[in-house]
Amino acid sequence: MSIFARELSDDLASLVKQIDEQVAKNDEKKMAAFLVVLSEDADAAAPKLQEIAKAKNIDHVPLTIFDGEAGPPSYKIAQDADVTVLMWKGLEVKANHAFKKGELNAEKVQKVVSDTSKILE
Repeated sequence: MSIFARELSDDLASLVKQIDEQVAKNDEKKMAAFLVVLSEDADAAAPKLQEIAKAKNIDHVPLTIFDGEAGPPSYKIAQDADVTVLMWKGLEVKANHAFKKGELNAEKVQKVVSDTSKILE
């Protein structure tokens, strides 16, 4: 599972924490996830990521930075998406969530977390 974000927010931190818990619970199923912050200023984003990792005790989801808000070209991240979550099993995408700025909230975080069942079957 990959989470791409252009801005860090409390809802994003909550999502990453809950996904971190899912990864920990599903170690035997080889579940994995990572967060990629898409940023034009990696030096500014790094301390914020460290703060989230420490505050939320993120242990199983690597928090990384990609230099450039467009993201990796092969992923084709929507330009108007603030947060994009891709879940796949093998080579097949099982769930794809994209949220514009301000759309990610507690209800949508729960929907994303519940969709992890699609990659654990």
